[in-house]
Amino acid sequence: MGKPTVVSLFSGIGGIDLAFKQVGFEIIWANDIDKFACVTYLNNFADTDIVCADISQISAERIPKADVLVAGFPCQSFSLMGYQRGFKDPRGNLFFEIARVADAIKPKVIFLENVRNLIYHDNGRTFITIFNTLAELGYEVKYDVENACTHGNIPQERRRTFIVAFLNLEMLDRFSFPKEIELTKSIDSIINRSIKHNDIYYYSLDSKYYTLLNSRIIDKTGIYRIDDSGVAKKKYDISPTLKANMGTYHDRVPIIRDDYGIRKLTPYECLALQGFSDDFKFSGVPIEQAYKQCGNTVCVPVVKRIVDHIYKALKE
Repeated sequence: MGKPTVVSLFSGIGGIDLAFKQVGFEIIWANDIDKFACVTYLNNFADTDIVCADISQISAERIPKADVLVAGFPCQSFSLMGYQRGFKDPRGNLFFEIARVADAIKPKVIFLENVRNLIYHDNGRTFITIFNTLAELGYEVKYDVENACTHGNIPQERRRTFIVAFLNLEMLDRFSFPKEIELTKSIDSIINRSIKHNDIYYYSLDSKYYTLLNSRIIDKTGIYRIDDSGVAKKKYDISPTLKANMGTYHDRVPIIRDDYGIRKLTPYECLALQGFSDDFKFSGVPIEQAYKQCGNTVCVPVVKRIVDHIYKALKE
């Protein structure tokens, strides 16, 4: 028997796909509408056929059948950081594109990822709609909210809702979500403060934030952030949630003091805080897009632990 196969929707840079690939799945088809995300995806998944287009404009006949359908569908409609318009937002309605594809290719498993607030949005009615839609397609559902720091051994506060649906009830019974694990990694096991980076990452003396940052970041421990109210007073022992708006507002990138000054994390350090391997590369995309992609993707080790359990449920 060959490797189980995966079709990926709303693939982004491929964080979910990477976790499935690490476990032993083959990603045979992927899709995203963002041209910059597609560039990064192609640079790291050269063997996968990715279609860079609006999924609503792609006929189901063009999408191959696969064992698993995965989707980290747009979260802005459900996020606490957004307006929480849910299915009233066109991006929220993209869930029904997942349902359309699932109905056509009939995967054994559907894997979905979204923000923590998905299960609470609109007093739970949004999640019930998702649950009922999957049930109407013949799927049995399990879900969990997992955090990068408690389920992935990654020092980042990042809670996400994961939904796993099976066509086969016996497979569902064999599947369970991973339990919490000890966080053994620290910020300084991922970030090397002794390395000098490009000057673009450092706050200069004439930056409007420099004086306040310099007074608050008094040592080379922990990590800091700037939020809507300005420079946050709190020093974080683990990274605050990496967000897509790092690409729009450059001062929303987490901040540290290293041996050479006060600076933002680099895109590759942000990738490391999502559990990506060192060989994953950005190439041919602006730095703003690289930051956006880091905030939009998933914490790979969290997904990988779930995928390990999916693989066992499929194989047993």
